[in-house]
Amino acid sequence: MTADGTSTVFPGHAAPYGGGDPYADYRTVDLRDLPFTRLPDLAVRSIGGCVTAANDEFFAERENLLAPGRAVFDPAAFGNKGKVMDGWETRRRRGSHGEHPHPSADEYDWALIRLGVPGRLHGIVVDTAHFRGNHPRAVRVEGTARPGTPGPEELFGPDTGWTELVPRTEIGGHAAHAFPLAPLAGAPVTHLRLSQYPDGGIARLRVHGVPLADPDWLAALGTFDLAALAHGGLVEDASNSFYSPPAHTIYPGRPRTMDEGWETARRRDSGHDWLRYRLAEQGVVRAVEIDTGCYRGNAPGWAELSLWDGPSGGAATAPAGSWHQVLPRTRLLPDTVHRFVLPDDVPPATHARLDVHPDGGVARLRLHGSLTERGRRRLRERQQALGD
Repeated sequence: MTADGTSTVFPGHAAPYGGGDPYADYRTVDLRDLPFTRLPDLAVRSIGGCVTAANDEFFAERENLLAPGRAVFDPAAFGNKGKVMDGWETRRRRGSHGEHPHPSADEYDWALIRLGVPGRLHGIVVDTAHFRGNHPRAVRVEGTARPGTPGPEELFGPDTGWTELVPRTEIGGHAAHAFPLAPLAGAPVTHLRLSQYPDGGIARLRVHGVPLADPDWLAALGTFDLAALAHGGLVEDASNSFYSPPAHTIYPGRPRTMDEGWETARRRDSGHDWLRYRLAEQGVVRAVEIDTGCYRGNAPGWAELSLWDGPSGGAATAPAGSWHQVLPRTRLLPDTVHRFVLPDDVPPATHARLDVHPDGGVARLRLHGSLTERGRRRLRERQQALGD
């Protein structure tokens, strides 16, 4: 990535696989250094993202685009249709006849992606890992906002307007291409159209952004998890994310393995680890769940929870002494869902901080409560501003 924040581009083929570590010659910047990758991936299947349709998936299924983790390469894996690839791969396009054997410059394959959570997008990663001589020449990404669950016919219909997020850009094989975006001033994005010219294979698509809740849905729920990613909650910061991302703590469901939670490195000092959350909007937290599922020999020993009522939206720093502790330091057990009912006098809050002592893994944090009148009003104003 260049210093001015423009896209990374790795043009051309990668060398054929020569044995050993297939990622040894992988071309990428350190994605962890890009600010937008600190935001959650709003398309990942773990939170409901889905590739709803594609015009072709002859060699490899479209669903692989959103699979968690990096793509895997097995040099010995072949099937009836050829090499088994961990990604989305279409057949080779051909021209109209022998005198014109090549496809036209405007021909492309496409895939439709429904985000698991609508949001304002800050960056996209198109990864062609292991596609060395069979990657597309160029890609393009467009976004739209449609309520409900429209199918391909509706998304390609005249009532759907698409906004270009990533213009047609040449890319390379076996590389991760990062595209920082200026967040759209309009409505949140709910669907993407990924186009590859003229054909080929893409291993993964990552779509990073800030989740945006539907005020009408939250109003209908009444009481809900104010920290959940699906409801517009966000992990703003963490002391450590050595083994797995802190955003996992606000994913739906329970973890199946340790890597589906948040786990820190082992501390060798006198400090402790923590997570800071921004809630869906100002609300009153009435009950707390701290889940250490799958963390058996590496769960924290104790945890405490504090709340703060700060500005609406955006990252903010709480002044010294402004955090209000609502759960004192409490013993945690391994692989357990801990539930706590809070006192009736807990004040409204926009942010939460979970401190764990001294370190370890937390699978999920649930902060059950409801929006205040002020929170409902601000959320609706923010949503209306996006639509102007």
